[in-house]
Amino acid sequence: MKIRDYKLEIICIFATKMKRFILFSFLFATLLATAQPKHEVRAVWLTTIGGIDWPSSYAHDGMGIKAQQQQLTTMLDRLKALNVNTVLLQTRVRATTIYPSDIEPWDGCLSGRPGRSPGYDALQFAIDECHRRGMELHAWVVTIPVGKWNAYGCQQLRRRYGSLIRKIGDEGYMNPESPATADYLANICAEITHRYDIDGIHLDYIRYPETWRGAKNPYYITNIVRAVHSKVKLYKPWVKLSCSPIGKYDDLSRYRSNGWNARSRVAQDAQGWLRDGLMDQLYPMMYFSGNNFYPFAIDWQECAYGRQVISGLGIYMLHPRERNWPLNEVQRQLNFVRQIGMGHCYFRAKFLLDNVKGIYDYIAWHDRHPALIPPMTWAQSIVPDGPVSLQVEHTPHGDRLSWNGAKDRSDGPYLLYNVYASEHYPVDVSKSENLLATRHLWSHLTIRRTADKPALHYAVTALDRYGNESSARQEAAPQEGGNAATNLIPNDGRTLKTGRTPDGSRLLICTLQGTTVRTMESRPLIDISTLPEGIYELKATGRKRTTRRQGFFIVKR
Repeated sequence: MKIRDYKLEIICIFATKMKRFILFSFLFATLLATAQPKHEVRAVWLTTIGGIDWPSSYAHDGMGIKAQQQQLTTMLDRLKALNVNTVLLQTRVRATTIYPSDIEPWDGCLSGRPGRSPGYDALQFAIDECHRRGMELHAWVVTIPVGKWNAYGCQQLRRRYGSLIRKIGDEGYMNPESPATADYLANICAEITHRYDIDGIHLDYIRYPETWRGAKNPYYITNIVRAVHSKVKLYKPWVKLSCSPIGKYDDLSRYRSNGWNARSRVAQDAQGWLRDGLMDQLYPMMYFSGNNFYPFAIDWQECAYGRQVISGLGIYMLHPRERNWPLNEVQRQLNFVRQIGMGHCYFRAKFLLDNVKGIYDYIAWHDRHPALIPPMTWAQSIVPDGPVSLQVEHTPHGDRLSWNGAKDRSDGPYLLYNVYASEHYPVDVSKSENLLATRHLWSHLTIRRTADKPALHYAVTALDRYGNESSARQEAAPQEGGNAATNLIPNDGRTLKTGRTPDGSRLLICTLQGTTVRTMESRPLIDISTLPEGIYELKATGRKRTTRRQGFFIVKR
């Protein structure tokens, strides 16, 4: 029996033999017992078509521009408060755009009139505001659908490339079987990637229309993906390429997709795109419940091929005008995808920010600590050199941090920084609760604090555009007798005094990122002369395979 089938059988037995409330209690207790992950994609789809998420008003003048921008920054502030780290912003709408394109006209969602500029570049503004908040922005590109047959975008496209467009009902679609469609869509994505400092290109509806007459050949859809991949990676190899496939890849051995799946129904070979390196991420639209969700989530994760799979969660189903799901339906799904190592993405922003059935409040607890986006180690795994110095100035109004010396050893454009803080020294940078600022743009930071709060200690790491994180630069060690809670183990740079350890234990020397660099039998003195200078954690493992922290030590010669 395959591992996947075995897991699905366990779920089947569990779901049919146990009552629903027991399943929920089990998952909820498991979540409580599990620390928040340091790396996890937490995303949201922010829709612009018709302004259904943003903007809610048109820009005709300076005041209109300011109102749109203020609405967006307020939304981003509230998403940041939930520790959302990725925003998928609808950029190509229906053969129309929210940026000044040389290929397609303006969408009407900004100015109120298709083809008319709103007076500012909405995509550039959104990128800047997301980056200020340490969030990634991915340009969401709707690919095959081009809108109503007589709508402005479709009309303009038909005038120039009539042979590329098929009419199905009263809608227009780009012909996926024409090589020119692949070139056209690749050029759209190349224009965005070349002009803007985006973090990702997110392809939507990269598939045949379900009402397409005739056979559907996955070769043609894959050819479009390959063309986009080639153009995007040529300009900026660190830009993530992703898509939002239908939420079930195909029928499973024990669970049917009921005729609605990515691969067989619309020729969307999304798992193959991960396998062949054409995609960095998938955001399957898993807007289902019960056994239409859990087995298929496992299937996606088991076929990730080392890439990132982020479950699309249909929080719109909570609304009474939709399926009127109870809140605990989404709670269970969130808990489950975290347990199997998937990220999560909300469809869509308005339902989240409107706090439908308390979903915003729940996410504030569920994602209560920040998380870093997992690194693209398949594209680049060389970590940058961390800062060589970190200065901390404690003032009555707060702490001022500055650092320098970090160097990028990859081909990215610039470095970002993660700042960690803790009441204990040295700062444990493996814990998500110690993350204070993520993807910080500058080599300085001011933290406003009042004198009545406990003193904090700080550490900084460098982050390249692939998400690879350097070792940590800790602030200078506090003086003996200071007010910091420390447990530094004394050493002379060559020999470490380990102190008392449990009988029969082994010692582990780990970096602050949690990597074990040395394992040895327990003894009172151990040789550390070959360890590079830096800060390490000493752990002891007992006979029952339990691990206990013995303390930290600094190697300095």
